[in-house]
Amino acid sequence: MGVGVSIFILTLGAILKFAIEPDVFGDAVHMDVIGLIFMIVGGLGILLSVVLAPRRGRTSDDRLMHRENNPPEI
Repeated sequence: MGVGVSIFILTLGAILKFAIEPDVFGDAVHMDVIGLIFMIVGGLGILLSVVLAPRRGRTSDDRLMHRENNPPEI
């Protein structure tokens, strides 16, 4: 899940939590709880995207090329 999708889910959760009455579908479905769950999932998605993004872009070929072009100093 990318940052854009995470922001969308976070925004959707905020709308469900704060802009819609909690009992709009009756007692069976609580929109504020669903909104809170969406906001938590969206926040975790943003956090994981930011933490894992630097690792995803590097491959073994990139490291090998960097090592060949910049030999260690003696």
